[in-house]
Amino acid sequence: MPKQNVIFEPIYHEFKVMVFNLALLYLQNIEDAEEVTQDVFVKVYHSLAQFQQKSSYKTWIYRITINQCLDFTKKKNSRKRLYLFGQKSENEREYLNTTNFEHPGILMENQEAAAQLFSVINTLTENQKTAFLLSKLDGLSNPEIAEIMEMSISAVESLIFRAKASLQEKLSKKFNEYRKK
Repeated sequence: MPKQNVIFEPIYHEFKVMVFNLALLYLQNIEDAEEVTQDVFVKVYHSLAQFQQKSSYKTWIYRITINQCLDFTKKKNSRKRLYLFGQKSENEREYLNTTNFEHPGILMENQEAAAQLFSVINTLTENQKTAFLLSKLDGLSNPEIAEIMEMSISAVESLIFRAKASLQEKLSKKFNEYRKK
């Protein structure tokens, strides 16, 4: 068995659930999260030889996962824009369907509320969204987030603070609109 496989297999088994859960938080779609999870581990496998162990495997894999999620989202959004300008896919639903909120950890009756919450979370800047998700939903500490995002702890604290303020403002507007109906 090649040395790369000996290293890869335990890494895969240790981090596959973490990667899938993070992708699911970002993308709110099971199939998309599965695709990104697969892409992450293909990238990890091919990059193992270059890994310099300046950070832990966990931090490195978090970083790869976040980047894959951001790339996936950008690619998906650009495909939707292309469709709007007349190019069609054989799978029309793929482009017309905005992210359908699917998360196995959320009860069916709470799916609509969770979808609304995530629709607001998805309006945050990429860095605010990343810091917020890693902190509030993944439970990481600010130093861990700072290492993953390659920024200072105070920058992470600021991102989380601004994300919470933005979410509070946007959710209160949504709530007031809902109450008026």
